[in-house]
Amino acid sequence: MDKLDQKILRELQRDGRITMTELSARVGLTKTPCIERVRRLEKNKVITGYGAHLNPEKMEAGHIAFVQVSLNDTTTHALHEFNLAVSQIPQIQSCHMIAGNFDYLLKVRTKDVAAYRQFLGTKLARLPKVQHTSTFIVMESVSDKITIEVPE
Repeated sequence: MDKLDQKILRELQRDGRITMTELSARVGLTKTPCIERVRRLEKNKVITGYGAHLNPEKMEAGHIAFVQVSLNDTTTHALHEFNLAVSQIPQIQSCHMIAGNFDYLLKVRTKDVAAYRQFLGTKLARLPKVQHTSTFIVMESVSDKITIEVPE
C-alpha cells in the first residue's frame, strides 16, 4: 500500500458516499486509476464495506457497558459455542477474547441501565459456559472512534 492508497483510505473514512470524481480530485489522480485503486483495496479486503454512522441516542442504544466475562470451560468447542452465541446478540457491539484474568471483554449498548439489567439477566447470563461477569458502566464517552488511523 502506497501513499496514494493511504490518501484514498483517509478520504473514504471521512465520507464513504464521496463520488469517484470528487475522490480522485482530492487525492490527485484521474478518475480511472482512482477507481482501479479502490477496487483493488476492496478486492484485497483492506476496505471491507461501507455504511452509515448512526446516532446511538436516536437508536435507543446510548447506554454503554463494558463487561468482563469468565467462562467455566475454555476448550476450543466451548469458545466456538460462546463466539457463535455472542454474534447473534445485537446489543453486543464488540467482543474480544482477552489474555488475562478473564476470558472476554464485551461492549454492550442498551437504552438505559434498566434495559442493561434486563439484558444481563435474560441474555448475557444465559450465554454458553458463562461462569462470571463484571460490568463497568460508562459515565461519559470521551472518545469512541470508528475510524482507523491511516499514516500520512
